Amino acid sequence: MSSAKEVIVIGAGIVGASIAWHLTKAGARVTVISDSGAGGVATPNSFAWINASWGNPEIYFRLRIRAMAEWKRLANELPGLPLAWCGGLCWDLPADRLEAYAAEHASWGYGIERVDAGRAAQIEPNLVEPPEFAVYVAEEGVAEPVAAAKALLADAERQGARVLSSSVTALVQTDGRIAGVDTSHGLMPAEEVVIAAGVGAPDIAATVGIKLPIETPPGLIVHSQPYKKLLNGLVHAEKLHMRQTAEGRIIAGSDFAGSDPGENPDATARELFAAMKAALRGADELEFDFHTVGYRPTPIDGFPIIGRAEGTEGLYVAVMHSGITLAPAVGLFATREILDGERDPLLRPYGLGRFAQ
Repeated sequence: MSSAKEVIVIGAGIVGASIAWHLTKAGARVTVISDSGAGGVATPNSFAWINASWGNPEIYFRLRIRAMAEWKRLANELPGLPLAWCGGLCWDLPADRLEAYAAEHASWGYGIERVDAGRAAQIEPNLVEPPEFAVYVAEEGVAEPVAAAKALLADAERQGARVLSSSVTALVQTDGRIAGVDTSHGLMPAEEVVIAAGVGAPDIAATVGIKLPIETPPGLIVHSQPYKKLLNGLVHAEKLHMRQTAEGRIIAGSDFAGSDPGENPDATARELFAAMKAALRGADELEFDFHTVGYRPTPIDGFPIIGRAEGTEGLYVAVMHSGITLAPAVGLFATREILDGERDPLLRPYGLGRFAQ
């Protein structure tokens, strides 16, 4: 790979951090620019589930499976990365749809186990009402998202990257090519600019006439005070998705992407916390701490936007909802494409060109 390319990465969430780390490791001169600090905006509000689950087509499943493997590779290369392969127990679908999902994904090679109430109680003994039928995937996991992003950025800095706190006001274009960025601290030149700014990406791209068709639905997640261990892994019950963090907080949403905060987010949070507490044995002294409302950068067709902006040289876009799962694969693949021009076949469906500009 080239050892001299000057690359600016806009965004310090998990996706931007992974791209910056991979680029730096490959020899590029990397500057990360973010006005929100390490961890970005969406990453701190993430449920942080690493999976290849749910109702996705097989082609997207293959990308997600590869990303799960890349998390393990990344953890070997960067010891201490805060990951836990804790498994996921799910019954948040009607029984017929849950069975169809299990059969489909099992045929694709996903390690799905069908479980009854007895087995569910073995997996998560503190559930008040273990499900009569659920599926369990032992290979699913979680990252502690902000800590993981900070670890990647810190190691990138150790290898020579720069991480700057500044806001990007515009992309700078010269003769049809992106030549750098204009920031609150002045103009910064680059041979390539990567937009990995999540919900802020559309406004940045728009400064050179590029439309990123992204929605930003809100998601509310409640966080308990740190508590004794009640959950072994991920739990996806009906309208209640929970996990326990490394520091002992139990976090939950009515969906892993977060709850609709409604007109009164405080009231929504309290109701959700009460439901979480009622679902767990031994939670009598569990106390509410705070809630977050994150805005998820979600392309309008639900799938990631990863790749160069066609017709605009020097610009690479990496914006997606499933950033936690996909981050290590996106970092690896983006680095190969930016430095060597090699686009991984798994990214073929996810270019910006699929949307009419």
